[in-house]
Amino acid sequence: MSHEPEQAPYGSWDSELAALDVARGAALPEWLDFVGEEVWWTEPLPHDGGRNALVRRGPDGAPQEVLPPGWNVRSGFDEYGARPWLPLSGRPGDGIVFTHWGDQRVHRWRPGSRPEPVSPAGPPDAVHRYGDFAVVGTEVWCVRQTVPTAARRDGSAGPRRELVALPLDGSAAEHPEAVRVLAAGHRFMTGPRVAPGGRKVAWLGWNHPDMPWDSTELMVADISPEGRVLPPVRMTGGGGRSVAQVDWATDGSDRLFAVTDPDGWWNLHEITPGGDVRNLCRRTEECAEALWRIGSRWFLPLRDGGIALLTGVGERRLVHLAPDGTQSVVDPEGPYTEWSSPATDGRRIAGVAAGPAHRPAVVLVDPGGKGAEILRAPAHEHTALSSTPFRRSYRAPGGEEVYAHVHPPHNPAYRGPDDELPPFLVLAHGGPTSRVPMIPHPHITYFTSRGIGVLDVQYGGSTGYGRAYRDRLRGGWGVVDVQDCATAVRGLIAEGLADPRRIAIRGASAGGWTAAASLIAEPELYRAAALHFPVLDADTWRLTTHDFESRYVETLIGGPPGNRDRYTQRSPVHGASSIRAPFALFQGAQDAICPPRQAEQLLERLDGSRTAHDYQVFEGEGHGFRRAETVAHTLRTELTLYGRVFGFTPAPE
Repeated sequence: MSHEPEQAPYGSWDSELAALDVARGAALPEWLDFVGEEVWWTEPLPHDGGRNALVRRGPDGAPQEVLPPGWNVRSGFDEYGARPWLPLSGRPGDGIVFTHWGDQRVHRWRPGSRPEPVSPAGPPDAVHRYGDFAVVGTEVWCVRQTVPTAARRDGSAGPRRELVALPLDGSAAEHPEAVRVLAAGHRFMTGPRVAPGGRKVAWLGWNHPDMPWDSTELMVADISPEGRVLPPVRMTGGGGRSVAQVDWATDGSDRLFAVTDPDGWWNLHEITPGGDVRNLCRRTEECAEALWRIGSRWFLPLRDGGIALLTGVGERRLVHLAPDGTQSVVDPEGPYTEWSSPATDGRRIAGVAAGPAHRPAVVLVDPGGKGAEILRAPAHEHTALSSTPFRRSYRAPGGEEVYAHVHPPHNPAYRGPDDELPPFLVLAHGGPTSRVPMIPHPHITYFTSRGIGVLDVQYGGSTGYGRAYRDRLRGGWGVVDVQDCATAVRGLIAEGLADPRRIAIRGASAGGWTAAASLIAEPELYRAAALHFPVLDADTWRLTTHDFESRYVETLIGGPPGNRDRYTQRSPVHGASSIRAPFALFQGAQDAICPPRQAEQLLERLDGSRTAHDYQVFEGEGHGFRRAETVAHTLRTELTLYGRVFGFTPAPE
């Protein structure tokens, strides 16, 4: 028997999706690979301190840990991590290599045994971090980051990266001299891509002040019969051209493929031995994302000479590019518009797939078959509670398009009062060179199922819409992102979808910068905010953050010598005294990317003001909260804040 929805004030609706459910359901599978016929992946365990387990589908269909208890398959490379594990062959019995979070060493594991280290402990004055592996004979090749424990900020003693070879017999664990350095030459590097015949190796490299989405170089080198990497040659990239991924054909032909953007869109290209670049799949679409984590993949060469490719504008569909150039969407009748972490055994393709009405799941497809097999269903799905999002674009004052996803309030048991418009929460994503897929994230459903709409703004600088859209943020951070969020909010209000008196904004990391700056620039628009481990002072942040992003602000705002005024004008700490909207500020005590000092500076500038705020620091948390109790606590705190400001009483969980 169906029941009429109960009429109740927006924000007060009772929801079955508890904050702890969000914490558990938000932990996404990633880093997929085939091990024989099986697909294995890593999966964060929020209930176990955020540890990353290596799992596969068990006999009962539930995820089953592969390694003995306690191992944490996670690399600290460049703080954001790198591909942390690799099967040693196509047979499960041969085992894997992986990076363990606790010591950042590479370990080898074979079924029935305990993992054993194959990399040495770091020297007394530095830490080694590894990731993005390839197996070459009796060695595992990878990229290594060496981080001095007391690096000087002038760059002379900063981290360095190099390709290294580790003997699989474990001899280097006790004898560091057994580690072979294969190649270096750039401040930043990806791991090696070794041609199937073992004669060539490719990788990507770039230098400060570029970020990998600005300009990267594709390097290729011959491998001698003795296993030495000979002097490399730059094949393409550089000079303002970005290469996001490189890989070889799997048929032994030494054909080299790369996703690069000479035409302003990351498209799939073939790189000839002479360095010519041929577009294989010309689209005004993006076939890659920003390379935040080393080892990320967006295309996969297949055994038949075809290629599996993720592509779209503001989305990522799975496309099969046949050897004759024919293109077809894989599983076109399926519900999935977002794919990530793809892997292949040469024929079948596995990935994390999601859509507007479907939360991420581990899915297996065969380009020649029909339908998709779900290997790992979403946890705590609560499908009936999920809002159905839709896309919107709005015109900024200068005429530029601003893209956004609208998640209306939704709960089948409730409807809002006839004379009331819902409150809305604006999301400013991190990065800022990043994006958020249009799918029902659990933290979004937490709010929409209680009667609070969510507006997810893909402001200028976001990926997914081509280089020109990304470059809108160059020199404009703190202005373009803030204006675009305001443009989207005003467009939503003009459509009659949101209560103009009840708008809040939320952001993490770079999104926290945008949210804080929005409180200062738009005091009449936003009535509350939640800031998660934010950047708040560009000048001190560039001096205290990690090496990877230490010169990021030079493209986002401008080089510091001639742009001191910009740094002051745009950094939220310098306008903190004008903030009047109540806010919550959450910080990880061990955050190396946005250190706690950023938050402390804002609070010091608030001294003496009457702005209501709640500052909470979480021990054991870094950049991005991983523990279930932390995620749940911050959500409950936010909901309480919005209820107090917007005039509703949240239903108890």
